Amino acid sequence: MLTRVLFLLGLTALPAAAQTASDVLQVRLLPGWQMQDGRRMAALALDLAPNWKTYWRSPGDAGIPPEFDWSRSENLADVRYHWPRPQVFDLNGMQSIGYKKHLVLPLELTATDPSKPIRLVASIDLGVCNDICMPASVSVEAELSGTGQSDPLIKAALADQPIPANQAGANAISCEVSPSDDGLTITARMSLPPLGGKETVVIEPGPVPVWVSDADVTRKGGTLFASADMVSDSGGPIALDRRNLTLTVLGPDRAVEIKGCPSN
Repeated sequence: MLTRVLFLLGLTALPAAAQTASDVLQVRLLPGWQMQDGRRMAALALDLAPNWKTYWRSPGDAGIPPEFDWSRSENLADVRYHWPRPQVFDLNGMQSIGYKKHLVLPLELTATDPSKPIRLVASIDLGVCNDICMPASVSVEAELSGTGQSDPLIKAALADQPIPANQAGANAISCEVSPSDDGLTITARMSLPPLGGKETVVIEPGPVPVWVSDADVTRKGGTLFASADMVSDSGGPIALDRRNLTLTVLGPDRAVEIKGCPSN
């Protein structure tokens, strides 16, 4: 497997302890293995300088969302991300969600022709933050072929994903949607055993181009409530499909992912 990684970082002034791109962020592609159905499980491994962090797919108001471009790849039909459980960071009343020190992001790759190698070419834009934040652009190229072998880093990341609602004992899940001055307010009600400690709820609307606020979260016994505002990127009406909603409940040591949120 031939892999090439290139870095381009924003020119924002850096602390003395981190003067170059490689001091802040290092990226490796883990080639992984071919699964029985012909798909391949690989991963991006990110190593960050001390006290630096990067962000989850939904980074919170204070975070920078990652963006991936696989369009220059060859023999690649689809990429599915298996995000491990992130951390919640609070700084001066602002919330962000992401990872410190390390991130192994498993990639489930579907080849157009499973009998041929995948030529993976990725352009990745992400944010890295310490006392300051900056954009980082990473280019990864690799040819993936053969059966490969099991990788404990990838398996550990897969095992650390949020668990589905049915495994967490979640039931009686519903969402109430009401109009607001500039969009919608969504209030979710989840019958879910406590995760212990502070619980953060992230509401993702699916492919709808909207901004979603950090959720206000309260708990009453075995029921968790979360309310957030949604505003269309265009300022127009929001066509929200409840089936595409994803609610992720983040606790100190585990997380739960809920797909879809019907009305009461």
